[in-house]
Amino acid sequence: MRINELIKKHVEFKKIYFKKHEDLFVELVKKGQSPKALFIGCSDSRVIPSLITGSKPGDLFVLRNIGNFVPPFKPDYDFHATAAAIEYAVSVLQVENIIVCGHSHCGACESLYKDIPDTPELIHTKKWLEIGIPAKKAALEAVGEENKDELLRFTEKISILVQIENLLTYPEVKKRTKEEKLFLHGWYYKIESGEIEYYDSEKKDFFPLELVDS
Repeated sequence: MRINELIKKHVEFKKIYFKKHEDLFVELVKKGQSPKALFIGCSDSRVIPSLITGSKPGDLFVLRNIGNFVPPFKPDYDFHATAAAIEYAVSVLQVENIIVCGHSHCGACESLYKDIPDTPELIHTKKWLEIGIPAKKAALEAVGEENKDELLRFTEKISILVQIENLLTYPEVKKRTKEEKLFLHGWYYKIESGEIEYYDSEKKDFFPLELVDS
């Protein structure tokens, strides 16, 4: 897609969508944001949080990165973009839900099984993928290497659970979860079908997403 195509789409947005929902945007400026959920998704261009959830501006606080990974809590003074977004959503915005949404055909999960070279242009990518190693180990132990497709799909799903475990290393996440003021959800989006599955912690498996009692 050429840059002019994006500019054209922006002009259409201003003329059509923005004009239709102008009151909403003005209200969001006046009242500020108060999203009910932090959505942690992959940077994959095929996975658009607002599209697959039908959410409107102001509904979701969105955090996207390679593989929808969550690094464990590390209380130092380095730069931690993902951690900062989690802290802001939980401690400042006081979100009630955190959704970790993985997806099928995830390039990050597939890269866990590739040899990433030690080169300057991939130094941060290789380090970042280390967050997925526990999921890789669990998948290899449970599925084996015979069926590559099955292995990758299992890795994508088990990775979601690893990221939820990592979320609980954040003090405020753990505290508010125990107090039942914050709820963690594992979702798995299938690009090829548009279906979302959720993880049932009691049945320890993924099932088609369904309405829950409010």
